[in-house]
Amino acid sequence: MTFDKQNLSTEKLLELYRAMLLPRLIEEKMLILLRQGKISKWFSGIGQEAIAVGLTSALAKEEYILPMHRNLGVFTTRNIPLHRLFSQWQGKASGFTKGRDRSFHFGTQTYNIVGMISHLGPQFGIADGIALGNLLKNNQQVCAVFTGEGGTSEGDIHESLNVASVWSLPVLFCVENNGYGLSTPTSEQFKCEHIADRAIGYGMENHIIDGNNILEVYQKVSEVVKSVRKDPRPILLEFKTFRMRGHEEASGTKYVPQDLMDRWAAKDPIENYQAYLKNEDILSEEQIVEFKKEIAHQINENLASAFNESLIAPDEIKELNDVYKQFDYQPVNHSDSFENIRFIDAISQGLKQSMEVHQDLVIMGQDIAEYGGAFKITDGFVAAFGKERVRNTPICESAIVSAAYGLSVNGIKSVVEMQFADFVSSGFNPIVNVLAKSYYRWSQPADVVIRMPCGAGVGAGPFHSQTNEAWFTKTPGLKVVYPAFPYDAKGLLAAAINDPNPVLFFEHKALYRTIRQDVPTDYYTLPLGKAAVLKTGNDISIITFGATAHWALEILSKNTHIAADVIDLRSLQPLDTETIFTSVEKTGKVIILQEDSMFGGIASDISALIHENCFESLDAPVKRVASMETPIPFVSQLETQYLGKNRFEDALKSVLAY
Repeated sequence: MTFDKQNLSTEKLLELYRAMLLPRLIEEKMLILLRQGKISKWFSGIGQEAIAVGLTSALAKEEYILPMHRNLGVFTTRNIPLHRLFSQWQGKASGFTKGRDRSFHFGTQTYNIVGMISHLGPQFGIADGIALGNLLKNNQQVCAVFTGEGGTSEGDIHESLNVASVWSLPVLFCVENNGYGLSTPTSEQFKCEHIADRAIGYGMENHIIDGNNILEVYQKVSEVVKSVRKDPRPILLEFKTFRMRGHEEASGTKYVPQDLMDRWAAKDPIENYQAYLKNEDILSEEQIVEFKKEIAHQINENLASAFNESLIAPDEIKELNDVYKQFDYQPVNHSDSFENIRFIDAISQGLKQSMEVHQDLVIMGQDIAEYGGAFKITDGFVAAFGKERVRNTPICESAIVSAAYGLSVNGIKSVVEMQFADFVSSGFNPIVNVLAKSYYRWSQPADVVIRMPCGAGVGAGPFHSQTNEAWFTKTPGLKVVYPAFPYDAKGLLAAAINDPNPVLFFEHKALYRTIRQDVPTDYYTLPLGKAAVLKTGNDISIITFGATAHWALEILSKNTHIAADVIDLRSLQPLDTETIFTSVEKTGKVIILQEDSMFGGIASDISALIHENCFESLDAPVKRVASMETPIPFVSQLETQYLGKNRFEDALKSVLAY
């Protein structure tokens, strides 16, 4: 291994040595504790210290890094207090996740680190969002994100590299090619000679770096970072290295040929660098002993602090309260100026006025810029707000949802438009595994609204007609809003954008141009989690949301003798159980109407809640009406048969007659 110190000072050369030595000695101690049963799991980065230390040393402390679980050197080089690291690994309260996640699955805004995600791929998209935030702030900062060579096979990685290239984002994509993805060698993971070669397909600059040579890592990354700060662009860095221990300690390394282990052991980044410094008379044996003695003392002292910390006492209230960031809703009242507009116009107005209120709010989606979106909701937005804030995206829902989260990490709100709610399946992973869990895991809000044009009744067939709210109402950490009227849609959208938690905002396509209402012309908000009572009566409670609210009103208009409470939920999570229970206790009979197919839908949970809380008030079993247990057909006669609308009247009368 050849080292070239160039113009680095003696102080910097020794600083890099000590910075590598610290994570190595911590790891060696952790392996002892693992064997003693004092920690539960360990993912070793022994042999890869030069990458984490060299890169982190090259970045400013204000610049975000997204490490993996073999990048202990990122955390130590950022000077995170060791007792907090040790407490994190033991699930103590002084850690970063309050015992809710393990090892390196944590982030910290204090040190500008975003912790790893086990699904790997979304990390690149998050880095895109952070880098986009840096561009919008014009702060001349870069962002660096790690993955292993195995993770580069994920689709999210491709999407994120493509987005970064198209948008010229200042992000360093760092791939640690360490030979194996768990037990699968690189020969079984990809065919190209180097992972860096893939950058060519994205029109992206790339570099291959000896990941075991601390000076090469530090100098090359420093050079790249300096360049990217002046000329923002993404760069793919492939660090050649090797994993000297198992994927995690329990998996071992028996699958690795011994001669390969021996060759890489001879390339140990610390031993080789130490020998170089000694040969250059920069480091003495006495200094080595003193460094190790100081670090050992530091480790033991902080371990004692972590071990002495009390175990976390389970507290149900605290756990439940930390699923969402506390949001103190402050109503914004409207004036007396109204205009009669369509549902779609109300959505557009609410979005536009929110862009004016939040002057850094970013909207992202397919064809939303000059074209104005598939439904023309953002028509004219580019002229009003510019393409920096109204951003056309490639067809890559997953990367864009992840990027929206990255924007939130960087302090910027965003709205993502799914062209159709059906397409959210392509972005499902970051929604349910990143946005939903973020605040609970490490107190980082996911300040993202995802607009979901949904629903049947427009002859769009199986891929463009779903109302898939139940995919998300069962996921703690997400809010789900589903208005039925223009007035509600505008006010609820503004409130959803104000809310720092992730919100799925459903907009029924069949209502876009068929429903009109007098709507205030100015900006206003309505609270999430508060149902609307559309009609009152003592005969029965009809619980609806979205298009089904209009179905219920239409049937009642034909049956004027039925006096019903009609409850439009408006928000499914949080759910206004108080209004539901009050109505049920008054009427004694309930019918729940949803457009989605029956099994597993939100109506089932509402029915269960009513039976559990209002059983003694019921005069009949709760009735659910929903669509058929099939995908949604295209041709009108089949779609009409599919929808529960035509079965609702008979079901309503049967409950009343019970």
